Amino acid sequence: MIVAGCATVEDGVVLNRIPERGVYHKVREGETLWKIAKIYNTDLDAIVRSNNIPNVAQIEKNQLIFIPGADKVVELPAGKDDLKKNEFSWPVQGKVLFYFNQAKQSYLKDGIGIQAAEGEMVLASREGRVIFSDYLSGYAYTVIIDHADGFCSVYSQNSNLLVSLNQYVLKGTPIAQIGKNGDLAFLHFEIRKNALPNNPLHYLP
Repeated sequence: MIVAGCATVEDGVVLNRIPERGVYHKVREGETLWKIAKIYNTDLDAIVRSNNIPNVAQIEKNQLIFIPGADKVVELPAGKDDLKKNEFSWPVQGKVLFYFNQAKQSYLKDGIGIQAAEGEMVLASREGRVIFSDYLSGYAYTVIIDHADGFCSVYSQNSNLLVSLNQYVLKGTPIAQIGKNGDLAFLHFEIRKNALPNNPLHYLP
């Protein structure tokens, strides 16, 4: 169904309505705005603006979300992540070399070091928006993902980056490749809440 979604307002008075092509998507349990935007191939910011959503991390089951530009309603595939949307996952599988606040280098104490093979894919621990993807002194190539609810995840000591600034990524998306620091190949991984480093092991399954 094609609906109208915008109005022109002047001094608090609606002057006219501007038709906007789109459909309404009914939110199912476990769905997030990031996943909805990805499936509809629509810019997340456009969805937020069209629906006046104050917090992108908080949408409710059965809520109707207007999808600008869409021609038909799409059913999102169900999966394990739908029931565990707020959980982090391991970005790589491997032995923990450095624990939170235990690394010899001070700049690595804010996270954990996970051993992995050089060149191995680093996966997004949780879905969100890439707010940094570049070389960072001391941390090598680094990706930072904002999860829109006060949490950010940091992935450092990479040899190559696979995502760009402002890109939206789903949980499990390849975002970088493991690099080497001296003789060790590992990922430096942080979870920050309200900009403060937290022990990632408190959030990982």
